[in-house]
Amino acid sequence: MSVDNVRNHLKQWGRDGDIIELDTLIATVDTAARALGVEPCRIAKTLSFRDNGSALLVVAAGDARVDNSKFKSEFNTKARMLDADEVLEFTGHGVGGVCPFGLKQEIPVYLDISLKRFDYVYPACGSTTTAIRLTPDELYEYSAGKKWVDVCKDWV
Repeated sequence: MSVDNVRNHLKQWGRDGDIIELDTLIATVDTAARALGVEPCRIAKTLSFRDNGSALLVVAAGDARVDNSKFKSEFNTKARMLDADEVLEFTGHGVGGVCPFGLKQEIPVYLDISLKRFDYVYPACGSTTTAIRLTPDELYEYSAGKKWVDVCKDWV
């Protein structure tokens, strides 16, 4: 069901047929990178956080980690991730397949600048076995990104 929502979402750009469907689980950065044959840093992971009774999503490079002080400075709240049930409730996607496309409800999406160093990245597509190859600009457009943010650390 979640992949169908993503497929319908991507259809408006003619990209619904570009979803990569794999026979193996790619629920983590490392398993996705191995299965797709790319460096882990090229996996665009979608992180879901609490935001005053709602949620917000941050999409970051696979090698980036959230910097709590940068996050608090940007969003005026402590970085508190949603639990698995909340992730499904807010996004309609299960953990391991969370992406900024085909969301169950409107949630603000922010993209971390750690993604800008790549010509292409691979976000999930609503399940633990799907992904798509996109440029960072396409990812920003298709996710209706609110803005680029600098909330991560430890990436090169």
